[in-house]
Amino acid sequence: MTKYSTGSDRGGGDGDACELCGRETAALERANVAGASLLVCSGCAPHGDSGDRDRSGGESSGSRTDADEPNRRKRAARNTARIYDASRGNTKRWEQEGTDYEEDRLPYLVSGYGDQVEAARQDAGLTVEELAAELDADEDDVLALEQGRATRAGVGGSLVRAVEKRLGVDLVDE
Repeated sequence: MTKYSTGSDRGGGDGDACELCGRETAALERANVAGASLLVCSGCAPHGDSGDRDRSGGESSGSRTDADEPNRRKRAARNTARIYDASRGNTKRWEQEGTDYEEDRLPYLVSGYGDQVEAARQDAGLTVEELAAELDADEDDVLALEQGRATRAGVGGSLVRAVEKRLGVDLVDE
């Protein structure tokens, strides 16, 4: 009958029995079996998950403990930051030159602005493509404005003002 570890041995106190098959031996190895760290005999050691065996009987380098969790999170955060920085290029430029977030900031829009834009465009007899070409804007941005998702699509305030002017609608909640 197999024995599963509960943190103690069978009560004999010597701890020289395989925790998987129960065979008594002095040569036990620590192996990760189905997520549990067990002391097993050489016959049961191949049943352990690969890479998590330590022949010294101590904790393996592949097993995780609660104490490792903060370090693992720190490493993950550092790696994420490195990837983010590498994908964005040199961040010193932003620190020196600043950002242009305020230049074309999306204003607060009235409730139901998308429906208003679509109705006004149709009343003007224009397609999305024609309106975008006339305003020298991206069709996707005009469509996002009509669908009420200007914020998620990153539509600029200048396009909102241009659509307001061209179609004669009030979209900005001032």
